[in-house]
Amino acid sequence: MWFDDFKTPVGLLTVAVDRRGVRHIRFQSERHPIRIESEWKRDAGAAREVREQLMQYFAGERREFDLPLHPVGSEFQLQVWNTLAEIPFGQTWCYEDVARRLGDLKATRAVGAANGRNPLPIVLPCHRVIGKDGSLTGFGGGLPIKQYLLEHEGVGQARLKF
Repeated sequence: MWFDDFKTPVGLLTVAVDRRGVRHIRFQSERHPIRIESEWKRDAGAAREVREQLMQYFAGERREFDLPLHPVGSEFQLQVWNTLAEIPFGQTWCYEDVARRLGDLKATRAVGAANGRNPLPIVLPCHRVIGKDGSLTGFGGGLPIKQYLLEHEGVGQARLKF
C-alpha cells in the first residue's frame, strides 16, 4: 500500500492506493480514521493521478472521476458505495433513494451505516446523500466540509440542521 497526503480547499487529504486501485481517501479530521500501517510506503508518485483528479474537481474542472477503485467492505457496503457513484454531480439523493435503487426500502438505516463507512469520499460521493427533509446529515469529514462540497457542486438547498 502506498499513500500520500496533500492540501486541498477542505484541508489535508490522505490518499492510499494499492496495486488494484484507490483504497482510501481521508480527511484530516475523520470520524473513522485510517491507520497508516508500518508496511505502507509514502509515495507521491503512486497517488499522483488521484491527487490530480481531486485537485481538478476542486478547481471546477472535473465532475466525474476516472480512477481504478479498490474499496474493501462487505458485499452490502460495496453495493451501496457503487450506487453512490450513480448520483449525478450537483444533485442529492436521500438515504431512501439509495435503498430504493438497491431494491430494498427497508434497508434505509443500513444504507446510512454503509454510507458513513465509505472509504472513498468525494470520488464515491457520499456527500450527495442528505436527509429526506433536505437537511445535511452525518459525514466522516464533518458537516461543514459536506456543505462546502455541495455548494461547490451548486447544490444550494442543503442546509445544516441543529
